[in-house]
Amino acid sequence: MLETINLKITELLGPLGPLFVVGFLGAILIFATLPVLLRREKDPLQKLKEERTGQKRQAAASADQKQLRQNDPGKKLERFSQYLEPQDTAEFSAIRLKLIQAGYRQKSSVQIFHFAQFALGIGFLLLGVLYTFFLGGGGAEPDVTKATLTTLLPGFCGYYLPKYWIDKRINKRQGEIENGFPDALDLMLVCVEAGQGIDQAIIRVSSEIRAGFPDLADEFEMVSFEIKAGKDKVTVLKDMAERCGVPDVTSFVTVLIQSQSFGTSIADALRVYASEMRDKRVMRAEEKANVLPTKLTLGTMMFTVPPLLIILIGPSMWNIYETLSQRGGQ
Repeated sequence: MLETINLKITELLGPLGPLFVVGFLGAILIFATLPVLLRREKDPLQKLKEERTGQKRQAAASADQKQLRQNDPGKKLERFSQYLEPQDTAEFSAIRLKLIQAGYRQKSSVQIFHFAQFALGIGFLLLGVLYTFFLGGGGAEPDVTKATLTTLLPGFCGYYLPKYWIDKRINKRQGEIENGFPDALDLMLVCVEAGQGIDQAIIRVSSEIRAGFPDLADEFEMVSFEIKAGKDKVTVLKDMAERCGVPDVTSFVTVLIQSQSFGTSIADALRVYASEMRDKRVMRAEEKANVLPTKLTLGTMMFTVPPLLIILIGPSMWNIYETLSQRGGQ
């Protein structure tokens, strides 16, 4: 019976007919089970808790206060958090730290990231199926290997596209922090030598460098807010170093912690460290300048040597061609 069904499917849909049928049935099963999995009934105990604490009435009365809070674009995904967040604490902390280093501090950033991976993966997979089986991407005589590659490869690309974007965003943000950090240290040194404390200096630096280095200004502003909230200064500085992920910031935090622990002058420590950061920035610029000729060698070979050869050898080759043509005609 199975062989008969297989033969009929092959006659109707071609050699890849069984593969089409299996893929279609799998898609039907997936879309049929998704509503059941994503449906999340509200806990009765949570309903009782809301009624007792009056959260609904408080939410209606504090509509003006909600406007002061930061808008969270992924708030609608909270109901699916158990499917869009890693259940392992270490894995969740790692992806959360990576998104914070990329500049995404929203509460639902992890959910948005995994939803983007899921949506883009499924979307690109459907595009691969459409291209392969309906637009002739598999060729006149479809091959199983080629059809599989043209179908699954877009899905993998769509799934890893958000990860590539986050890595690119992290590198860009860390580069901006490295470029602006020496200027921030110089300004902080001026504030400290003028008589301000380190807390006031951080607030002033965050407001002054925002025009040129907004990411670094956000980090300093967050440090000032956490210190005002009563959080331990050492913990706040370590959290800043972890959020930035830049070795220069980590070394700066270590210098401040050691200066505070041993009771040495913060101004002297900042003066020495700021001078080192300026020298390090100059060294990075010189390193890029020294690497530039090597990078230009390939472009020079590609766009200079071929035209030069055409100019020098072209006329001679043309004369040889005409001479051979004349002898062949005779």
